[in-house]
Amino acid sequence: MFSHTIALPKQGKRSLSGGGARSLRRLYPLYLMMIPGLAYLLINNYFPIIGLVLSFQKINYADGIFRGAWVGLENFEYLFATKDAWIITRNTVGYNLAFIVLSVVMGVSTAIMLNEIRSKFFSRAFQTMLLMPYLISWLLVAFLLYGFLGTQSGVLNRLLMRFGMNKISWYNTPKYWPFIICFVTCWRNTGYSCILYLSSIVGIDPAYYESASLDGASKWQQIRLITLPLLRPTISFLVLLSIGSMFYSDFGLFYRVPMDSGILYPVTNTIDTYVYRALLVKNNLNMSTAASCYQSVVGFLLLLISNGIVRRIDRDNAIF
Repeated sequence: MFSHTIALPKQGKRSLSGGGARSLRRLYPLYLMMIPGLAYLLINNYFPIIGLVLSFQKINYADGIFRGAWVGLENFEYLFATKDAWIITRNTVGYNLAFIVLSVVMGVSTAIMLNEIRSKFFSRAFQTMLLMPYLISWLLVAFLLYGFLGTQSGVLNRLLMRFGMNKISWYNTPKYWPFIICFVTCWRNTGYSCILYLSSIVGIDPAYYESASLDGASKWQQIRLITLPLLRPTISFLVLLSIGSMFYSDFGLFYRVPMDSGILYPVTNTIDTYVYRALLVKNNLNMSTAASCYQSVVGFLLLLISNGIVRRIDRDNAIF
């Protein structure tokens, strides 16, 4: 009996090793497909962390990039000492909060509507049409928007004139641009976000809806009592990730789309565009690195805080 008990672990160990080798051979193509994405993640997201030391140095190209004098927090001062500090922080955080709300509302509602389409052909056709704007570069979006808002030949101004109204100089009127930016963001990103939610809706067991239908539940009650509660983990996960990047802004959206109009700076200038314009004037690499470090640290703290709040409310919906 004693020898029998010794043989069992050895047999299990051999089977585990053999199973691991067979699993490796079976999943070998998937590991190969993972290499490009993993290489991009390492090169684009992890290797640049080494450069954060430049946030606390004064660059000296003669001695070497990483051999500059240590200046502490001096590179961070320009973000807070300028009169535009409140404006760029307000715009960055305010727009991102609006984008989070709009992304959830538009993404979930669009995904639910797509899920109700019974024809696979029309469902895939609508998904493709909704996703196409997400694949368009911001430069092309800026030119398309200019075609609608151009002062002289813009489509929207022509409609206003046809109804007896005066033309609007859109690129010289800041008050309209918070709504324009939110609209453009919804138009471009709703297709991508709705696919994420749609994939979760498709995974819901149809037995829930069948049981609810037998009990006399209407379609709206099925959505409210089944679909939305089961979508809560996906919504929480995506919202938490968005909160982590709240101090970042889409550079193409805030720089290309408004055509870099100086009059619109009070409503379109964010931390990223401000740093870019400061680099054009001062050519100071340390300042841009300090801004990225500030955004990353604050975003990480916001992610920890928001995840802690969600964890206290509902542990299952937290990321970690």
